Amino acid sequence: MPNIKSAKKRVKVSSAKTLQNKVVKSSLKTIIKKFDGTILNNDIGVAKVLYPEVSKKIDMAAAKGAIHKNAANRKKAKLALRLNAAGQK
Repeated sequence: MPNIKSAKKRVKVSSAKTLQNKVVKSSLKTIIKKFDGTILNNDIGVAKVLYPEVSKKIDMAAAKGAIHKNAANRKKAKLALRLNAAGQK
């Protein structure tokens, strides 16, 4: 446990930020799983409607700094590939 006042504050701030990042990442994982589930169930129409929402959530997570912007773009690209591959079947 830190003794210096500024170090105590850094511990408090970093734990609060960690918690907030967990919330953002958890909701991101949930909506991605929902999207993947619609693709696995061959609900292409629902997946097409859900894709913009997923994309927006990913962008918001990147904007908040929870994930890196390149990781966000990579996730969106992979989801788009899955959607397009499912739509061609």
